[in-house]
Amino acid sequence: MVSEIDEYVQKNMKLNHIPGASLAIAKGDGTFYAKGYGTASDGKGITATTPMPIASLSKSMTALAVLQLADLGRIDLDAPYVSYVPDIKPADERVTRITIRHLLNQTSGLNDKTNPDMTRPTPFRKLEEVASSLNGVKLAADPGKTYSYHNPLDQLLALLVERVSGQRFSDYLHDHVFGPLGMKDTFNVSATEQINANPAIPAGHYVLLGKPVAKEEPSWFIGGPAGVVSTAEDMAKWMRAQYDAKLLSPGLLKQYHAAGEQGPYGMGWLASDEPDVGRTISHSGILWTYKSEETIDLDQRLGIAMMFDAGLNAFIDYSAFVRGIADIMDGGKAEVSAVNSRNAETVLMALMAATVLWGGFSLYRQIKHRNRAAMSRRKLIFAAIRALLPMLILALLSPIVTFIGGGRVLPWQGIWMTLPSVMLWLGLLSLAGIASFVCRCVLYRKTRRGSGISA
Repeated sequence: MVSEIDEYVQKNMKLNHIPGASLAIAKGDGTFYAKGYGTASDGKGITATTPMPIASLSKSMTALAVLQLADLGRIDLDAPYVSYVPDIKPADERVTRITIRHLLNQTSGLNDKTNPDMTRPTPFRKLEEVASSLNGVKLAADPGKTYSYHNPLDQLLALLVERVSGQRFSDYLHDHVFGPLGMKDTFNVSATEQINANPAIPAGHYVLLGKPVAKEEPSWFIGGPAGVVSTAEDMAKWMRAQYDAKLLSPGLLKQYHAAGEQGPYGMGWLASDEPDVGRTISHSGILWTYKSEETIDLDQRLGIAMMFDAGLNAFIDYSAFVRGIADIMDGGKAEVSAVNSRNAETVLMALMAATVLWGGFSLYRQIKHRNRAAMSRRKLIFAAIRALLPMLILALLSPIVTFIGGGRVLPWQGIWMTLPSVMLWLGLLSLAGIASFVCRCVLYRKTRRGSGISA
């Protein structure tokens, strides 16, 4: 079984141009398997103890910290957030009605459009700045009415932990979560610069034309929603802790693993309870140069987590790794999907080559055939449309990605690292279309002049 898992993971990594990854499998009361794959940029092999950013898998740890304080009677989950952070003076009165539970369930009424996260001109540098930003926001919906995934909500929760516990958020996690679980190599950071500066963390990548490109993680304040760095061995311990009430009372543990009122997103988990599947909790994590996936079958007491040193990419199905491993653990066979980065990048490179050839041939044909019919007004209009359409798609990529991504507003740098080959192809289409249009305009004007028709 282990050799089958290794073969599946390595084959999938190769097909998707992923340089390195680590895998944790928790089964029952023990660690079934923990291993690293591939090498870091410095040539060192990735192991089960290599620290890797887990991105938004951190949200369940932030939620646990809040629930621990609720267990001690120090936080009321249904109390307004402003009752714990009274220095907030919001212009929108509805902000005062946002409860701790709303923040945990991502139903605060805030979203990326009303309260920018990744597209802020100046990233936050500390948690207090996140709280003070609520003074000027206008909610997109009343609290509790609509689910909208929004990273700053977990930053607000991290600040809540600091205010109530009297500890720095990173110190609280170390003392009350990582330490008790024996996660000795796990720690929390506040900003991506701390990831880039840590030589023990493998460099992250994005995939361009079928090649992984090493790049520093863009500047982003991530303390609370995405700041935890862990290892495969430690993640196995984390997943095992979900099977019992080691860190929470049974009542709160049940709430912790339950779906929210507005959908499957509960308290840092996507929760499901299907008759034929049982109770599962899961989450994915996304940075621009790192990715993670985690799923835990609470009834089967099986947890699988993977961390990758490659980031969000439109053609890589990272969740397929975990699904395939789960199939193998269940005695089945994992199939590698035909939809992968290698196949998609091959198609795109073929389209790029065809675009260049089409553009060159189009210019050659126009210059060679200079008769008036070839330069008709109708063909000129069609050339303008061909030139403008790919440019329009490029210009509209941000709202298109926001629509597909459920309202998440991405910066242009992030869109580039998610869709670099697509953007290159659209750029080539735009250039070819513009060159063709300009050539047609010149020849059309010459044709009209040669026929004695004034411009």
